[in-house]
Amino acid sequence: MIFIVVKFQVKPEHVDGFMDRVRDYTRATRAEEGNLWFEWSRSVEDPHEFVLVEAFKDGAGEAHVSSEHFTAGLEAMRPVLAATPRILSRQVEGEGWDRMGELQVD
Repeated sequence: MIFIVVKFQVKPEHVDGFMDRVRDYTRATRAEEGNLWFEWSRSVEDPHEFVLVEAFKDGAGEAHVSSEHFTAGLEAMRPVLAATPRILSRQVEGEGWDRMGELQVD
């Protein structure tokens, strides 16, 4: 699978409406056949930073970045971003989350 983490630095005046701005993009991406997950979080240290954790089955990443909703989503975000997003994108084995071996909870 391809595992991706993206950090978005949002202009202060647009922080409150950011999730509304990406709602359609999020919904459409989650509906993609090869999408495994597409989850937004907000940094606890920087209130202007949103973090996207996403994963796609092998071979599904190209269809995602070629989709109309991908292009529309980027254009919806562009005017409210304070900086170019930072990304980590890696091919990893598996198609889901594993349990943490170092911390087990019954």
